[in-house]
Amino acid sequence: MQTIPQAVATYAQLHPDKPAARDSRRALTYRQLDERCNRLANALLGLGLRKGDRVAILAYNCIEWMELYIALGKAALIAVPINFRLVPAEVRFIVENCEASALVVQDELLDRVEAIRAELPIAEQRYIHFGPEKVPAGYQSYEALLAAGRPHDPRIEVALTDPWAFMYTSGTTGKPKGAIRSHGSQSRIGLVTAYDMGFARDDTGLLVMPMCHANSFFFLSAFATIGGTCFIYDRRSFDPEHLLLTLAEQGAAFTSLVPTHYIMMLGLPAAAKASRDMSKVRKLLISSAPARRETKLEIMEYFKNSELFELYGSTEAGWVTLLRPDEQLTHLGSIGR
Repeated sequence: MQTIPQAVATYAQLHPDKPAARDSRRALTYRQLDERCNRLANALLGLGLRKGDRVAILAYNCIEWMELYIALGKAALIAVPINFRLVPAEVRFIVENCEASALVVQDELLDRVEAIRAELPIAEQRYIHFGPEKVPAGYQSYEALLAAGRPHDPRIEVALTDPWAFMYTSGTTGKPKGAIRSHGSQSRIGLVTAYDMGFARDDTGLLVMPMCHANSFFFLSAFATIGGTCFIYDRRSFDPEHLLLTLAEQGAAFTSLVPTHYIMMLGLPAAAKASRDMSKVRKLLISSAPARRETKLEIMEYFKNSELFELYGSTEAGWVTLLRPDEQLTHLGSIGR
């Protein structure tokens, strides 16, 4: 079994011009994605990082998440995604707890890092910044770093048992804990998800949930496993009409949302809903909270060509149960087997 970064490299050889990833700003083919990830992996290793070192990431949804996850996997480094909703003290706890050796931050979230930077145990040359704003003093430019890296695979030995990400998760009490997501676990969850939900190579998955969350990490793995396309929804706040527009214009075959998202979309004026072509949407996931019968019926009525799935999972264990389309109304209140 291949790791997900190895799968990306394979598709870069087999289908180099196929779309791999995009957001509202730019798009990458598999060849372009693989080369950029090679460059980034080599550049990070050039900063003195070594196999097993942790790299914390603080960013809103954007295509850079795809590059970072794949590049860190190629370099045998461990991604530590940080929720962008956390306050500086919470960011500091995760960075210190995982013993991060580097930190990548998007310019809109720079203030979270600056508020605690003097207390963080990270060497100055390993603070990396990206975004449209000028690179601030004391930070490396993400794009300059990437451009200086070698375009060839770093050829670091990566085992399926090696960690790929520490994803911090917590309940209502106590400090968050880093759940270990290995390369093997992500490869398997990608394969099982693609098989169980019937994804195809020409499908585009619209990733709306935060890229720092396990949901989008799992579906990134599924679409990369089959050589599909990930569209990373990079709007800062949820706008139901804009999401319908994006689904229609991008020809997305799949998206994963929580019940509130669906209720907001279905509550739009009839004219707004009728003006969008949803015929290419074939798979939908509703998760993270109970879904009422009426909500399910409205989803299936509006997205006429789509099957509806429900999944229960956790950051630690991955997917645990699945409720299939034919069980949606016969097993109300269940989240599957």
